Amino acid sequence: MKLVRLRAPGGLDRLELAEEYPPKPGPGDVLVRIRACSLNMRDDFAVQGKTPLADGRVPLSDGAGEVIAVGSGVEALKPGDHVVSVFYPFWLNGDMTPSTRRDVPGDSFDGVASEYVCMPAQAFTKAPDGYTHVEAATLTCTAVTAWRGLVVCGKVKLGDTVLVLGTGSVSLFALQFAKAAGARVIATSSSEEKLERLGRLGADATINYKAVPDWGRAARDLTDGRGVDHVIEVGGPATLAQSITACRTGGHIALIGVLTGFAAEVSIPALFSNQIRINGISIGSRADQEDMIRAIDVNHLKPVIDRRFPLRDIAAAFRHYGAQKHFGKVCLEL
Repeated sequence: MKLVRLRAPGGLDRLELAEEYPPKPGPGDVLVRIRACSLNMRDDFAVQGKTPLADGRVPLSDGAGEVIAVGSGVEALKPGDHVVSVFYPFWLNGDMTPSTRRDVPGDSFDGVASEYVCMPAQAFTKAPDGYTHVEAATLTCTAVTAWRGLVVCGKVKLGDTVLVLGTGSVSLFALQFAKAAGARVIATSSSEEKLERLGRLGADATINYKAVPDWGRAARDLTDGRGVDHVIEVGGPATLAQSITACRTGGHIALIGVLTGFAAEVSIPALFSNQIRINGISIGSRADQEDMIRAIDVNHLKPVIDRRFPLRDIAAAFRHYGAQKHFGKVCLEL
């Protein structure tokens, strides 16, 4: 089988295509023929050497394919099932705990940039009905993050207004989930072309944050001064104050990303006087993923895919991802 191993200390030139024997499933395991993977920011940090990994680690957490064989005791999956990986294989349901956030594929153990992977059965769920493997591979990180932020923690409902920031995949999935829930969506970008595409995806109103620096106030104005019910906050320090401004009294901010850094000054009075609720979101549980997939099936949602690369061109895929000009997921086909 072909697979990719990242040699320490990391860097795109340290991604090596290798050939090895396929693994065999033991008790409780499934052997999956991976057909597609997708890239995320955490993968980019890892392959660039910004987060240290063991020498020779197989990267990537998001993959999809079909079950080839199962070990003894596996009942939930069977050969032939189309499946998608789970980010936290030991976070099955409920709230995260220190013990359930351990062991992430592509980090603490080998990931899915491989034609065959063997993992515990709980490391996969069934893929949405009718999805291609590439479509299914987009879901593990960004879709589940958007789902948990908006639905599980935000409890979005019919008639709510949701503000999504930028055109990253979390924001694009959040836009689709919000529209499926009957919410109104306000979306931001600095690109007029991308704003048009957001409109075609269903955004009810758009704001060019470069042309309108006080975009938090602009979003509030679009709600007749009431403020938005939810913000999918992916920016971090440079955007959080504007997100707080955009929120209604009692509103909700799903704090997801750190695109602009890791520390910020926050107006504490603005938070408590307006009773704004902030949830830190780190992907979601296996049960969250299964619930999301049921919603995808019912609403016939499809992910936005920017570009596909073969496995041998994984470094080129990361260069394309790092250029930050993509709209939708960057994927690998195996």
